[in-house]
Amino acid sequence: MAPQREWLEKDYYAVLGLSKNASADDIKKAYRKLARENHPDAHPEDTDAERRFKEVGEAYAVLGDAQRRKEYDELRRLGAAGFSGAGSGGGFGGFGPGAADADLNDLLGNLFGGAAGAGPRQRPRRSRRGDDLAADVHLTFEDALEGVHTTLRVTGDGQCATCKGSGSRPGSRPSPCETCKGRGQVIIDQGPFSFAQPCQECGGRGSTITDPCTTCNGQGRVVKPRQLTVRIPAGVRDGAVIRVAGRGGPGYGGGPPGDVLVTVHVAAHPTFGRKGDHVTLEVPISWREAVLGAKITVPTPSGDTRTIKIPSGTRSGRTLRVRGQGAPGKGGGTGDLLVTVMIDVPTDLTREEKKQLDQLSFLDERVEQRRQALQAQPQPH
Repeated sequence: MAPQREWLEKDYYAVLGLSKNASADDIKKAYRKLARENHPDAHPEDTDAERRFKEVGEAYAVLGDAQRRKEYDELRRLGAAGFSGAGSGGGFGGFGPGAADADLNDLLGNLFGGAAGAGPRQRPRRSRRGDDLAADVHLTFEDALEGVHTTLRVTGDGQCATCKGSGSRPGSRPSPCETCKGRGQVIIDQGPFSFAQPCQECGGRGSTITDPCTTCNGQGRVVKPRQLTVRIPAGVRDGAVIRVAGRGGPGYGGGPPGDVLVTVHVAAHPTFGRKGDHVTLEVPISWREAVLGAKITVPTPSGDTRTIKIPSGTRSGRTLRVRGQGAPGKGGGTGDLLVTVMIDVPTDLTREEKKQLDQLSFLDERVEQRRQALQAQPQPH
């Protein structure tokens, strides 16, 4: 995606409270924390929280995407270098001899939306992508495994229904900007070079609103809640962020709409757990089953049961695998059910049961022999 013009003006790292060297995990954690703290549902009358919520979502949309983050960092670096004209020994605009291979027209075009070199050239009117919105979805363990269609409540910019996004009162039209003559940009001459920048009078739109819509005050958009139906894929994990393309805020100046970033929260299950695409289960067995071996029946996430074999001599904590009974994976496969068996040690035996166990004292003798063998081994110096 081409760099956004506003990237030069906004420090997304500062919005998330991070340094430029922050890892991808740090960025994701900071976004989730700030999105929860400033979510409009938690602050229904707080316009500042709503503004911060939008800023956090916009920052994560750029820094949370590796390619867009790379473009953002490069654009900010070039912008910080400055375009001051020819300098003694330093090349043009802070670029030294190492920039000889760079296309100066492309660099200036990306930064200022215009051209450089022989002279100015007209470019399309300023437009930019709409804002990304953030939402949260809470799922049960079963729904996360199976996938669901759910309806979310999203709060953010939406097109004004009165003026249909034009910003003008119904029945009127915007007028061409007198400063830029409707081009949305003005040409700045710098000696042998020239470049274009957005018109300050009309904000790069190329037109001015003389009779603004009373509903949106000429903005063409209003902040409002709306419902969004999304599909949550099967096997989604807790903390995953799902991007719903094109359902965010409307674009500016004819630009494309933003996206909706949905953070998934999966409730814990009283029986099952997750380990990647595998589902985990802990099952108690008796010492007799561990010593002699047995066949036991275990539940599966689908609601069915499976019979597994406990080999004789199984130790407590051993994990057995039931293939194909885990969570759906991204590649189309399915994880396994990992069953960990734990030997149950009774603590409430009756007097008669204790007497019966005393008759098995030969087992204690075998354990004692093994302990003595360990003590007899030479110790490292």
